Amino acid sequence: MRFLLLFGMQNPFKGAINIDFYTNQARIKWFILIVAIIIGGGSIVYTNSLVAKLKKGEEDKIKLWAQAVEFSSLPEVDASALTFISNNIIGPDNTLPVIVVDSATQQIYDARNVGEEAGLRERMLRKMRSENDPFKIIIHNGPKGEISDIQYVYYRNSYLLRQLSTYPYIQLSVIAIFGFIAYLAFSYSRRSEQNRVWVGMAKETAHQLGTPLSSLIAWVEYLKGMDEMKDRDDIIVELEKDVVRLEMITERFSNIGSVPVLKSQNVYDTVNGLLNYLKPRVSSKVNLNIEGGSEDIMANLNKPLFEWVLENVVKNGVDAMSGIGNITVTIGQESEHEVFVDIADDGKGITKGKVSEVFKPGFTTKKRGWGLGLALVKRIIENYHNGRIFVKSSQVDVGTVFRIILSA
Repeated sequence: MRFLLLFGMQNPFKGAINIDFYTNQARIKWFILIVAIIIGGGSIVYTNSLVAKLKKGEEDKIKLWAQAVEFSSLPEVDASALTFISNNIIGPDNTLPVIVVDSATQQIYDARNVGEEAGLRERMLRKMRSENDPFKIIIHNGPKGEISDIQYVYYRNSYLLRQLSTYPYIQLSVIAIFGFIAYLAFSYSRRSEQNRVWVGMAKETAHQLGTPLSSLIAWVEYLKGMDEMKDRDDIIVELEKDVVRLEMITERFSNIGSVPVLKSQNVYDTVNGLLNYLKPRVSSKVNLNIEGGSEDIMANLNKPLFEWVLENVVKNGVDAMSGIGNITVTIGQESEHEVFVDIADDGKGITKGKVSEVFKPGFTTKKRGWGLGLALVKRIIENYHNGRIFVKSSQVDVGTVFRIILSA
C-alpha cells in the first residue's frame, strides 16, 4: 500500500468488494450456513464412501474365511493345502468378531474374537444378526465327502470401521457446537460494542446539550424582566415548557448507560402528561386519545425514559399517517403482575416481511432518518425496564398496534 501511494498509483482492489455486512447479515448468515452444509454433507458422503469400501473389504474377508473353512472339509484336500489354509487364512484372523452357528440347532458352534462368556456371545450374536447377512458353510465330513452339516457364519465389522462410520457425525457435532459458541461470543461482543457506542453517543449528546441549555435558561430569565414581555406571559410559558423539555431530554441521554431507578408510577398520568405535551407539537389533524379500564394502574418505570419511548412510538405513528389520523393509547392489566400499553395508529401499516425488522438499527420507511428510534425504544424497554415491546398487529393501509409490557 505504501509503495502504491509513493508512486501515485491507485489501489486496484479499492471498490472491488463492497459488502454492507450489517444490512446484509441475514443473507450472509444463510450463505455461511449453506457453505457449512455443503462442507458437512461432502464430508459425510466422502467418509461413507470410504466406510462402504472398507466394509466390502471386511465382507470379502469373512466370505473368504467361510470358503476356506468349507474347502478344508473336503476329503480331497491334502495335508499341505489344509495346513496352508489353516495357517494363512483361518488361523491369523484376529480382528473381526465371528460366530459360527449350526443351522439345525441354531446353537453356537464356534466363536472367534468374541470372548468365552456364553451370555456375551449371545448378545454379540444378536448384534451380528441385525448388522450383516451371514455366509453359509457346507461341511463335507461324510465317509464319501457328502454333506454332513450346514453352518452359518455371522460377523461384526471391526471396531475401527464402526468408529469411522460415526466419525463425520461426531466431527460435525463438534464443529456445530464450536460454531454456536463462536456465534454467541461474536454476538455478545457485537452487542457490547453497540452498547458502548450507544452509551458514548448518549453521554456526549447530554454533555453537548448542557451548555446551550444553561444559556437558554438564562435567556428566559432575561426575557421575563423585559418590559416588552410583561403582557406576553403565553410566550414565556411556552419557552419554559421547551426548556423543561430540553432538561428532560438531557436527563434521558444521561440515563443511557446508567442503571435507571424504577419507581412505581401511575401509567395513566404518565401517558396523559406526554400526550398533552405532544398535542400542540404535532399536526392539528392528528387526534391523540387515551383509553383505559382504570386510571389507577401502576407500573415500575423510569418516567423520563418511558416518556421517551412513548414519544418515539407516537411520532412514528404520526409519520406513518402523514400527519392525518388517530393515535389511541390503551392501558390495561395484562396479568396480576403485568401492565400493557398499546399504541395504535391509522397509518400505512407494515408488511409481514418487515415486521421482524422494525426494531433493528437502521430500519426506516422515511426518506430521512437514521432508523434508530425503535431500536432505542426496544433497548429502553427490554434492558432498562425488563419489559417487552413488539408489534401486536399491523395491516397495510389499515394501521399498526405496538404493545409494551411492563411489570406492575
